[in-house]
Amino acid sequence: MSDEPSRSGGILPSRRMLLRTGAAALAMPFGLGLGVGRAWAPGPAAPFDPGPICRPAAAEGPSGPLRPIKLAWNASAICTAAAPLAKERGLFAKHGLDVEFVNFGGSTEALLEAIATGKADAGIGMALRWLKPLEQGFDVKITAGLHGGCLRLLGSKAAGITEIGALKGKTIAISDQASPAKNFFGLVLAKAGIDPENGVEWRQYPVDLLNLAVEKGEAQALADSDPRTWIWLKDPRFTEVSTNLSGEYATRTCCVVAVRGSLIRNERAVAAALTRAILEGGHAVHGDPEAAAQAFSGYGGKGSIQDLAAMLRSQQHGDSPVGANLKQQLALYGDELKLVNVLKRSTDPAKFAERIYADVLS
Repeated sequence: MSDEPSRSGGILPSRRMLLRTGAAALAMPFGLGLGVGRAWAPGPAAPFDPGPICRPAAAEGPSGPLRPIKLAWNASAICTAAAPLAKERGLFAKHGLDVEFVNFGGSTEALLEAIATGKADAGIGMALRWLKPLEQGFDVKITAGLHGGCLRLLGSKAAGITEIGALKGKTIAISDQASPAKNFFGLVLAKAGIDPENGVEWRQYPVDLLNLAVEKGEAQALADSDPRTWIWLKDPRFTEVSTNLSGEYATRTCCVVAVRGSLIRNERAVAAALTRAILEGGHAVHGDPEAAAQAFSGYGGKGSIQDLAAMLRSQQHGDSPVGANLKQQLALYGDELKLVNVLKRSTDPAKFAERIYADVLS
């Protein structure tokens, strides 16, 4: 088999080359493997096969004691399902890690401060929630994109909101003024020629009441994330106007893995092992969404297994960008967030992406 171009424009090694170098990869600590690919996407011939660099590093796992790690996540966010599935399937242990989950429901700034100061070692969260705080200089580095999708903009059929253009002059219900949904759909509005600050009203409600605000006519649309938006979409009074997999965003990552800067500097192999295990968990979500739904439900996730699995299928858990591909995506987000006044106008998107990303897999 000859070498093939990767999605990010590079060259992926042939299967024969990977087999030749496989023995060396197995000998690396914490399952570091090979840094040959820049996107952790399954190949077209095997939809649920994450490829040689994402398969188990060794059948028997680590021989020494497991390294304790604290991973911050949101137990109510379906898009973080890779973490509980990785734990249930022993992927963390396989890479020499004993991962303790820290369920974090506070502000993003507080979460990143917790990671930066060592109260947690790493976290999983939405890029559009994290980029503004990271601009402020927290010692936290993004090491991988985890998946695409999970943000939805739902419109009221009664109000005639079936497309982006119909939102001009209307009210959109959101959970908070810095939510990833507001940031993302603000970009979508701007690109559609609607001023996201003055052309619509963003009205804040308790997150579980967003649908009621639309039903009562106080808002004509709502923007939030799964699992709530998926459940609300089952109501025939709503229609899906847009998602963060629509149009040009079809291959853009949504959630990211980020690691404490001091851990990367002092124990790079541990940071690599954690990142790799989470990515393997993401590909396991892609390959078996029912098992992922079961695992997520077991850690407090709400919703039926059928609904949770359907949500996971609607997201892009089989494509996890790293390297130049991810840095390009982060730079694009940075440029776009400047347009809607989330990031400072003086921020250089390319330099910003370079500063907040750390390649731990090469």
